[in-house]
Amino acid sequence: MKTTKHASRVIAHYDDVADQYDQRYDHRDRGRLYYDHICEQIKTEIPDKEDLLDIGCGTGLFAGRYFQSGGRVTGIDISSGMIRRAVANHPYAFFVIGNAEHLPFSDESFGAVASLLAFSYLQNPEKMLADVYRVLRPGGSVALCTLGKNLLTSGVPAVYRVGEQLKLKRVGVGRFNEHYYTEDELKELFSKTGFLSIKTKKCSFAHLNLVNPIFSFARMVEPFIEQRIPQLAYNVVASGKKP
Repeated sequence: MKTTKHASRVIAHYDDVADQYDQRYDHRDRGRLYYDHICEQIKTEIPDKEDLLDIGCGTGLFAGRYFQSGGRVTGIDISSGMIRRAVANHPYAFFVIGNAEHLPFSDESFGAVASLLAFSYLQNPEKMLADVYRVLRPGGSVALCTLGKNLLTSGVPAVYRVGEQLKLKRVGVGRFNEHYYTEDELKELFSKTGFLSIKTKKCSFAHLNLVNPIFSFARMVEPFIEQRIPQLAYNVVASGKKP
């Protein structure tokens, strides 16, 4: 399968930052708290102890957490550097290099599918969801967390483009034409694919880039923001079930 220019940029970036990824999301207190919160939002929407496909698995951070809950995990990522780290970190799981829009798995192979912070990079999200539908068993669940569209996130791409010009070697910093989704957009995508029991919710107000004590305050008010002022949360979780 031919790799597009966009995909090549994403691959090059994540190959470049693979050795720093865990440092950002697992070894730093703020990063771990931020990522743990997203993981919990996803885990509440999929069953435990299933055969899970983790799309855009990175270094296997979610795979490790799902395995600890008694599940079996297969991870796929477009970056060979990230897969290399995932294999080293989580030898009990199975990881493959591949494209989310062309999943190299048989029909009805999995009972659950998850994707954390990768969906926004896709140029053809409809194709990814159609393939997710194909590889899910009847009654299986999918849950993903992606970038949400609001006033706080509208300026992020410009900031990241500046960071790229300054040659900052940081996770996610670059020009990737990410799509920032509204809840209605995700509901429509899931519905068109054929999923039922579709739900969306906003999450994440305490971002790992915030410094203390601002981060600690944001963590404290995060549940209130997510419930009462969700337009200030900058990630969105969408989930559904295959009939």
